[in-house]
Amino acid sequence: MLSERVCSFRKRAGRAALVVLALSLAVASGRSQRAQQPSDQSAASASSAPQLETADATNARIIQLAQAAAVRPGDYVIGDGDLLDIQVFEVPELSRAIRVNQSGSIALPLVPTKIHAEGLTAFQLQDKLAELLQVNGLVSNPQVTVDVKEQHSQPITVIGAVKNPMVFEAVRSTTLLEVLSSAGGIAPDAGNVVLVTRNGGATAPTATNGGGAEANPPETFTINLDDLLNTGDSRFNIPLEGGDVVSVPRAGIVYVVGAVLRPGGFVMENDHQQVTTLKALSLAGGMTSTAKSTRAIILRTNTVTGEKEKLPVDLKKVVDLKGPDIALLPNDILVVPDSAGKRALDKTGEVMLSLGSGVALYRLGTGGL
Repeated sequence: MLSERVCSFRKRAGRAALVVLALSLAVASGRSQRAQQPSDQSAASASSAPQLETADATNARIIQLAQAAAVRPGDYVIGDGDLLDIQVFEVPELSRAIRVNQSGSIALPLVPTKIHAEGLTAFQLQDKLAELLQVNGLVSNPQVTVDVKEQHSQPITVIGAVKNPMVFEAVRSTTLLEVLSSAGGIAPDAGNVVLVTRNGGATAPTATNGGGAEANPPETFTINLDDLLNTGDSRFNIPLEGGDVVSVPRAGIVYVVGAVLRPGGFVMENDHQQVTTLKALSLAGGMTSTAKSTRAIILRTNTVTGEKEKLPVDLKKVVDLKGPDIALLPNDILVVPDSAGKRALDKTGEVMLSLGSGVALYRLGTGGL
């Protein structure tokens, strides 16, 4: 009887232990889910937040991509003015140093026609010369080597919103990324496009144009910086030619200062882009808990007098979609007063002093505003 009682007690104790264990697991699971919920919300808000970066971060990517896409020495494209060393194995009569003329051609003894070398690499010219020597019956099995002894530099001008505007002397095939990297990258107020202007050159003389050469109109290529840096598509990293002008247009900047989570200047894609107070507030990370949202102002320069004008804006109504979402202009300053401070930052002199002391400038990492 005693053994039966002991067994019964052990069974009841075992069932009680299982119940306690199940309850403890349930409680722990609930706590874990509650603990994970804020992080999930944080992750969601982080993924929906604008991806911003400074001009220095953009320039670091420009330099990195330029190094990765650098043209190999063997890919140098021959141009006019280059001095070529042409050697035909065991045929010294055809081996010599030849300079490419202004029309991009060279001439070899006994070859009846001029050979167009401009635009070819040394390896491509080797194959072309070997074929010509064999076709013309000059050498039965020609072995040709071509070396570029002197490279005629080709100026490429870089202007606009870059750190170091310059004339880049290209002595080999050069790409857009390489030239931007050599100019130190973009300036903080650079827009989101790069313009490459290329001279059209001259049309060959024909009977229709009276035997004279006609100048073709310049050609302009527009490259989006996001496409150049983020897609990995080599089509956007276009090869540049001598005489090209690379221009980075400047864009406007809107400033948000005061009681916001990320005060600073935000670069617009271009001067025609529209950024509203709500978008600017979103880029600034939103208002702090101590912000006086009903007393915000926009400081705007009067184009006639040059004076700063104050435009009151009720951000609480804007956020609640009950008030007008005012469009900001380049160089506008959205000031959000802080109730926690000794006095609100709403005086023009104080705002300009805060900007003069240095504020961070941000660009969108991908896409647009």
